[in-house]
Amino acid sequence: MINQLLPDSAADRTDDDLLALYGYPSQRPWVRFNFISSLDGSATHQGVSAPLGNAGDRRLFGLIRRLCDVILVGAGTVRAEGYAGPLVSDEDIRWRTAHGLAAHPALGIISGTLGVDPDSDLFRLSPVRPILFTTTAADQERVESLSAVSDVVIAGVESVGASTCAAWLNDRGLGRILCEGGPSVFDGFLAEGAVDELCLSLSPLLTGGQGSRIAAGVDSPDLRDMVLASLLESDSALYGRWVRAQGP
Repeated sequence: MINQLLPDSAADRTDDDLLALYGYPSQRPWVRFNFISSLDGSATHQGVSAPLGNAGDRRLFGLIRRLCDVILVGAGTVRAEGYAGPLVSDEDIRWRTAHGLAAHPALGIISGTLGVDPDSDLFRLSPVRPILFTTTAADQERVESLSAVSDVVIAGVESVGASTCAAWLNDRGLGRILCEGGPSVFDGFLAEGAVDELCLSLSPLLTGGQGSRIAAGVDSPDLRDMVLASLLESDSALYGRWVRAQGP
């Protein structure tokens, strides 16, 4: 059961209620990040995020994916979490096609060095041809081998540009962007002011240890104002949705 606390209080929200709450605005592109964190600020436990989630988080995670045009993720998160095969359920596919969306969201991967295996299940089992965003510094042999199994896009010189990725996707009708990590990708988008929304699940767990934060990189002198748009609760976990306080 997922209960709504804000903007209005309501118990036991249906999937339709949640989909309406998390619907993308008309602005394109719209970059939404989805993360989970423990109470003591860790984004992972033993290197992965899955142990932090509960049933409510997993339900919401799937519904948020249902709404997007593209799932964008860093190569490190792909290696740690596994993104091979379909990323949405059969029920999601039926809903998406009924609402005019592609059956499966596109899959975008950010990899400055193209450190992914072209023979892996990620490419072999993907229901859509992945998009790889990389840099001019990437090894040309890797560019050629990965071009056989994906669309390789040069989106920067020394690092992949967040705004370049978002604009490229939007130009191809993939403006509802869902980013699922990792911390360096989030930091890159923050640095360019390219984060429109953060969906953050606060897990009722304490992890200790050396788990990573949801953003990792060079400290910025700037603070970014965000506004709480909605807040949900399930089994002591909180699911907040914050949007940028000012337009881009």
